[in-house]
Amino acid sequence: MLRKRLIFALVYSDGYFNQSRNFKLQKVGDLKWLEKNYNFKSVSRHLDEIIILNASRGESDHSIFCNTVREIAKTSFIPVSAGGKIKSMNDVSMLFTNGADKIIFNSTLIENPNLVLKTFESYGSSSIVASIDLKINKKDDYEIYINNGKTKLDLTMKEYLKYIEELNVGEIYINSIDRDGTGFGYDLSLFKKINEFNIPVIIGGGAGNSLHFEDALKLKNIDAVSTANLFNFMNNSLQEARQNLIFKGFNLSNWE
Repeated sequence: MLRKRLIFALVYSDGYFNQSRNFKLQKVGDLKWLEKNYNFKSVSRHLDEIIILNASRGESDHSIFCNTVREIAKTSFIPVSAGGKIKSMNDVSMLFTNGADKIIFNSTLIENPNLVLKTFESYGSSSIVASIDLKINKKDDYEIYINNGKTKLDLTMKEYLKYIEELNVGEIYINSIDRDGTGFGYDLSLFKKINEFNIPVIIGGGAGNSLHFEDALKLKNIDAVSTANLFNFMNNSLQEARQNLIFKGFNLSNWE
């Protein structure tokens, strides 16, 4: 049985890390701020993975983002997944060269699926994460968005998952725009609709405390939980969350 995972996500935009709420970004601090408040050499002992998302709204200097990934990766001893604003195989290879273990694709899944397939051919499916951003509509159904939550796709959730499966991705990262940054807990009702999906799933959007991790990890078809909440999970919060999960019998790696 695969172990469950606890993941911390960082939302990067134009040189700064941000607190995101419903995909509206609030600048928090640069890399020096992050190093001061999150010592990843220490924090990473209580995580399974770090996600770094480039959510810059305009044109973004990919080399600067790669430098940021490198600085975080060199002080962490766990896998780093990174993505956003990826337009070419050169962008992909730069991220791998600078410490990324997996590449995250979102808008590219629709706008340039051949790039995803080329990444699969060069690096394998285990190196690819498909990121899905969604909202609930008035019919209590899910709508898929790309381009930082601005562009709605004319596909149902089931259709989009089938499409993604054909791109040979290794796992998917599902993030609720409605719950993003609220601290109200994950939208778990979604997972009643995708029981037949066989690719590992990370859930994000809404975690405000460790009980929300528990609620999600109880579900068989959720393999990992992610939080991007920079303030609710400072100091010893991530360590305590992991210890509580292990104490309650969740199948997480235990390095203590």
